[in-house]
Amino acid sequence: MNFQNHSIRPLQKMFSEVPGRYDLMNRILTFRMDEAWRKKAARRCMEDNPSHVLDICTGTGDLACHLARYNHSGAKITALDFSEPMLAEAKKKLIRKKLTGVEFILADVGELPFQTETIDAISIGFGFRNLTFKNIKSEIYLSEIYRVLKPGGKLIIVESSQPKNKTIRKLYHLYLLIFVKFFGGYLSGNKKAYHYLSYSATHFYTPEELNSLLKDRKFKSIITNNLFFGASALTMAVK
Repeated sequence: MNFQNHSIRPLQKMFSEVPGRYDLMNRILTFRMDEAWRKKAARRCMEDNPSHVLDICTGTGDLACHLARYNHSGAKITALDFSEPMLAEAKKKLIRKKLTGVEFILADVGELPFQTETIDAISIGFGFRNLTFKNIKSEIYLSEIYRVLKPGGKLIIVESSQPKNKTIRKLYHLYLLIFVKFFGGYLSGNKKAYHYLSYSATHFYTPEELNSLLKDRKFKSIITNNLFFGASALTMAVK
């Protein structure tokens, strides 16, 4: 695959082939820290007692499950993904964790099935990179996210980032190149998926570049919290 300028469809095929080992790989490659990061994102989404929360690119439903766990206001929670195998795993996970209150739907972020300004908060865990990094449809995805959010609504992003410290950044990129690309590809049985993950994470935006991207799309009050020395970040942007 040419990663220089991809559309989302090749990724749909790749990530539809890895759901069985997807969670295990996430835990191994982040040393289980991804769970704590998703919990922070879920708490941020639910802290203002929203009426409707949308989790996009939900994958196997990790973030959606945390949203359900922190849903103390009876909010409607919708989780969507374009991969049927991923959604099947997400539904099983919700049942296995004995959680309720999440509606899973098969949909594309480029055509969100919601009326304008009806969503209080949108969360996305490690999927924003796929929507925006060298993606020819990034403007469509960002426009749809902005459209369905209510005025004052929040976009909560947990995503890989770029450490400011040059030494840490070099070590992080080396880890992505060696451990994620080759070890992840070997364990998952899908080399293309983890080659893409390594490439996109290595070249993804810095916090400043991501903030600029969101501001250019009319988001405001952007707050970024660095995670694990800046290798990942939790970003909140308000419409």
